[in-house]
Amino acid sequence: MPLIEDYALLGDLHTAALVSRHGGIDWLCLPRFDSPACFAALLDDERAGTWLLAPASGGPAIRRAYLDDTLILSSEWDTPEGTVRILDFMPPRGEAPDVVRIVEGVSGRVPMRTLLRLRFDYGHVTPWERDVDAQFAAIAGPDAVWLRTPVPLASGGGDVRGEFTVAAGERVPFVLTHRASHLPKPKTAEPEAALADTRRFWADWIARCRYRGEWSGAVERALITLKALTYAPTGGILAAATTSLPEQLGGSRNWDYRYCWLRDATFTLQALLGTGYTEEARAWREWLVRAVAGDPGELRVMYGLDGTRRHPESTLDWLAGYEKSAPVRIGNAAAGQLQLDVWGEVLDGLHLAREAGLPSIESAWDLQRGLLDYLEGQWDQPDNSLWEIRGPRRHFVHSKVMVWAGLDRAVRTVERHRLDGPADRWRELRDRVHREVCDRGYDPDRNTFTQFYGSHGLDAALLLIPRVGFLPWDDSRVRGTVDAVDHELGHDGLVRRYDPAADGGVDGLDGGEGSFLVCAFWLADALHATGRGARARRLFEHLLDLRNDVGLLSEQYDTAHGRQVGNTPQAFSMVGLVNTARHLGGTHTTTSATRQEQDLR
Repeated sequence: MPLIEDYALLGDLHTAALVSRHGGIDWLCLPRFDSPACFAALLDDERAGTWLLAPASGGPAIRRAYLDDTLILSSEWDTPEGTVRILDFMPPRGEAPDVVRIVEGVSGRVPMRTLLRLRFDYGHVTPWERDVDAQFAAIAGPDAVWLRTPVPLASGGGDVRGEFTVAAGERVPFVLTHRASHLPKPKTAEPEAALADTRRFWADWIARCRYRGEWSGAVERALITLKALTYAPTGGILAAATTSLPEQLGGSRNWDYRYCWLRDATFTLQALLGTGYTEEARAWREWLVRAVAGDPGELRVMYGLDGTRRHPESTLDWLAGYEKSAPVRIGNAAAGQLQLDVWGEVLDGLHLAREAGLPSIESAWDLQRGLLDYLEGQWDQPDNSLWEIRGPRRHFVHSKVMVWAGLDRAVRTVERHRLDGPADRWRELRDRVHREVCDRGYDPDRNTFTQFYGSHGLDAALLLIPRVGFLPWDDSRVRGTVDAVDHELGHDGLVRRYDPAADGGVDGLDGGEGSFLVCAFWLADALHATGRGARARRLFEHLLDLRNDVGLLSEQYDTAHGRQVGNTPQAFSMVGLVNTARHLGGTHTTTSATRQEQDLR
């Protein structure tokens, strides 16, 4: 089984594929990110579906990189017979989704082989195969996939195989196209034209980037990855392209991340607006407003690509899981949790968009008023926290701080933008929440805020207290909290989000997890803001070193095994990279949160 960091990402802003160093596409959901996978070897083995295209001699690619600032992957193998290159990409979506693979001879004459093993419904369904007009077709239930190539293919037993030799200067294309099985055969992409179109699309997109700081290469690659995780029809941004990659190898903390989390909104908006991508920020803001419209009491922590609310969680028992990490889950039960911080995040995100000058949405303030009405009646309830704790609900400090942030942004909106609202009432409640958090969520003996009221544990999200303006960075309680998180949650140079064993086992789950990468970016920001710039830079450079060879980060990092773990590529990690580069380099724009810090100073 390849390592998680052995995979590179392909995408067309509707779905994504993961390609290993060995030339296998081991993960692909068609036609959307959240559709059932037709290649699911990532979560089992080759029997669950893969598309191998590689030299017959085998082995991993020796050199691998994206072409310039694109999502076109170039992989090279040196073999005894010569050198061969494969270009893998998904062109901008046309009539149907296409995966294009072009084999290019660099030197000598290299024997090649391909194995196409389609298994629809996450490896569960073997399709019916047939040849139609010199193209191979595979059909099962609602799905049909077509493969066009000049290479002679032989099929049988649910597999399609081919062998050929590529000489220096030759180019041999393969085009895989999906369409609903009840529709006519689709028009497949022309490989060379699709390659040019894909180059042009990404070159034009990255040319809009305004970041010119020290880490421009890393930031641009992170932004391209975020764009690849965007569902173009709606503007929604996924948490990750995969499901059930484990937080602990061999463990059961395996979740489906192919959805859009509301709490990511503010961080993502900061990253997009701060690097010049106002169109994407506007689309994300508009997705957010559509998704949460309705009864504020029915707000979900996550939604589908199109704003769908219900995502029942189930397990796929026929899949063994990545490195036997079972169960494999689809859907996510956390969608029904109460996470009060989400109300604050939505209010903060919409306020940020307004402050940044995005064109107003007529219904946005009405929506914010409804969310505030709900918070006024529910803010003092225990919840499941931003980490989606599956144990008992608690009064999590970060959740209360984000309640405060939502109320604060509402007060500021009335004051600055002259919108209608009971600012005095919101101000009084804001100050009440502030007092309660400082009284019940702070441990004076240790000089640190705690994970929840009365807790002996910590939470890396406490690093966000000054970032949202709850207290200024030079407050002694903030410095004490940063030091405590650094000391107690720091782990082999990174940061855990919390201690699962603290307070008798706070999250109600077995096993542990890796270090949470975005928390390390938060710590780098906090070190920088509290006057420890050299340490912040060292930590940030260390995080950059943890990216794989094509610049991707998953959700977490297993320091004991020196490996990435969790779903990949993780939007939260890539957003953390962009925002920390901006903060450390001094290129970030002043947000509502930093203005609040200045006011409090």
